[in-house]
Amino acid sequence: MLTEKSATPLAVKIGLLGGSFNPIHQAHLRLALSACDYLQLDHVQLIPAGQPWQKQPLQVSAEDRLAMLSLAIAPYPQLQINPIEIERDGPTYTIETLQSLPKGPQYYWLMGSDQLNNFCTWRAWQDIIRYVQLVVVQRPGHDIQIPVALQEELTRLEQNLLFMPFAELAISSTQIRQKLQEKQDVSTLVPTPVLDYIQQHGLYINHGSAPKI
Repeated sequence: MLTEKSATPLAVKIGLLGGSFNPIHQAHLRLALSACDYLQLDHVQLIPAGQPWQKQPLQVSAEDRLAMLSLAIAPYPQLQINPIEIERDGPTYTIETLQSLPKGPQYYWLMGSDQLNNFCTWRAWQDIIRYVQLVVVQRPGHDIQIPVALQEELTRLEQNLLFMPFAELAISSTQIRQKLQEKQDVSTLVPTPVLDYIQQHGLYINHGSAPKI
């Protein structure tokens, strides 16, 4: 039996959820909160992208996206914002973000099945799986298919993917931006304080066609 003095402290378990959050919506929140419970995480860090290298330039400022994130997570102490990518100049690469995180905690990277399908196109993807445990959830319209190269690398490293049960929510930021452009109701898709912020600041209304992000 381990005494209190000799017991090894458990590593802090931190979930990481990256994204444009343009805007943050209910599916983002549900995923982060579900991961906290299912994986017994200490907290989840939401990491808003600066300029995602595989996507078109964002038309809403980092300040606005951060403000919406802050409003959305205010009721949930287990959720935090990590602005590391916004504070870094140039394109956003996940590997650089992971290399900048403090050593010690056990990190879990939360990703949808759509991201899994193209994971092997990410910069230095072989190194990413050395920093984090990948956690995959089903996204509507995207079957879970492990790329062959990823499965081979995981096998070589004697690692596995974690698959987290998650009730699919057919919500996307692209859909929300389009509805806002068309003056449709999105009150069930985003938290009320976020919708209030969008309306007060006239976001997603006068930017022409919304890019698919």
